[in-house]
Amino acid sequence: MSLTQTRSFPNSLRAYYLGLLVIFWMVLPNYHCFSKAGESDAPIVSVERQNNRPNIVWILVEDMSANFSCYGESVISTPNVDWLASTGTRFDKAFVTAPICSISRSALITGRYQTSIGAQNHRSSVPEHPIILPPDVSLLPSLFRNAGYHTNNLTLEAFARKSEDIMSSPEVKVAKTDYNFEWIERSNYDSTHWASREAGKPFFVQIQLNGGKYRGQGNDPRWPARVQRDLGSITSIESVRLPPYLPNDPVILNDWAQYLDTVRYTDWEVGKIIQRLREAGELDKTVIFFITDHGISHVRNKQFLYDGGTHIPMIVRGPGVDSGKLRTDLVEHIDLAATSLGLARIEKPLSIQSQDIFSPSYQARKYVFAARDRADETVDLIRSVRDERFKLIRNGFPNRPYLQPNRYKDNKPIVQAMRRLYAEGKLTLDQSRIMADTRPRIEFYDTLHDPFELHNLAADPVHRDRLSVMDTALSDWQRATGDLADTESIEVYRMEVEAKHLEAGNHSENEQYKANVDLMLRWYHERPLVKNTDQ
Repeated sequence: MSLTQTRSFPNSLRAYYLGLLVIFWMVLPNYHCFSKAGESDAPIVSVERQNNRPNIVWILVEDMSANFSCYGESVISTPNVDWLASTGTRFDKAFVTAPICSISRSALITGRYQTSIGAQNHRSSVPEHPIILPPDVSLLPSLFRNAGYHTNNLTLEAFARKSEDIMSSPEVKVAKTDYNFEWIERSNYDSTHWASREAGKPFFVQIQLNGGKYRGQGNDPRWPARVQRDLGSITSIESVRLPPYLPNDPVILNDWAQYLDTVRYTDWEVGKIIQRLREAGELDKTVIFFITDHGISHVRNKQFLYDGGTHIPMIVRGPGVDSGKLRTDLVEHIDLAATSLGLARIEKPLSIQSQDIFSPSYQARKYVFAARDRADETVDLIRSVRDERFKLIRNGFPNRPYLQPNRYKDNKPIVQAMRRLYAEGKLTLDQSRIMADTRPRIEFYDTLHDPFELHNLAADPVHRDRLSVMDTALSDWQRATGDLADTESIEVYRMEVEAKHLEAGNHSENEQYKANVDLMLRWYHERPLVKNTDQ
């Protein structure tokens, strides 16, 4: 049985839970979780207590690594994000549990590893195969609403609207969610703007920034023109310094310069958020969390479990948070869930797997874990465990190339350039590694001495004992959290990849996409999953 089948329940149970939803909708129309859009829910806590609780704002940026000045980036400056860091707490070792947007967001909003709820496949849960969360799992916004918070999920433009505009038109739409399961919008987000809420009521707001997606697939002249217009300058190609796994090719250099401008643009947008909160008199009453959903969208970053795909910036600033502090303990992005609840003095449900990183009883993680599964039409299964120095990666498809065919990635000029240069024999050994036709079953890296994870130490006897310990830790985590480490069945795969996803468009009609689907179906038998024997 596949993981998705197991986590989304058999048809009989799925029908049972859907039936319960219908009954609650009919019998309990005034119950909070099913309140009508625009209704104000009676807070469970007193107004006096609400006034003593902070607002919570999550700034969630797409497709961006920690290329900010406060993290050591020297080519560009990022004064607004740096200000958050200098007046708050910056986390140096923050990692996502998944290097793909919908999977990362599904984990974040539930405070659970995506593999524990069947949400590990990118763009899943379609009418033919809905994924239903376990009954004890709630989305974080619903927990905040139940505790008397006003909740929104907004674009920057919607968040920053002026008060006079809001007074005449307080309605707002829900911004990007990309959750890989069925959920009810009215249970989680208010339909009116946070600035129109009743007096004394705290707010929980997610702000979605385009981040690295501003550059599109790359090398689009419209993006530099926008940067020049809004910021007054663009980053020069001559100033770019690439990591050693990328060649100094004009296409790749130009794309990296455009990426750095998305970082600058994000910083500019963060300044707008700070200013709007200041104008509303809410800045010093608000805890701001600044993170990205995973690393830069590039050849071996997004979609992969190297630090380039999983390491993210994380900064927290606001009342109750130390100012100007650097923390080097390992944290996971899902820890935002438990931490936000803790700051708001909302009891953490037992179902949440994350930690309150500001709790007096907090114990630093020994390891962080991550998982990569299907990305659109491309089937994969990778798991990793990382401590403060070493990382172990377990490849479920060692008989397949790293860069399996993928319509999204293969349309990027940077990937096309890498394939061309590889065919021409113009890549160095380190640059060629990601182009290999097969992969090792186990990869093991010393990130202290090899921060770009280029030299696999899995066969080095010096590291045999530590590798064994970390491999056991990974298996233990999988058992403890319910990660079955399996792919979707062919039937489920077809239903998922042939459907039209609301936030992804109808890529299933694309000829390249169809050809990739056919290849994945052949490889299901020709290059099958290699399962771990100790799970």
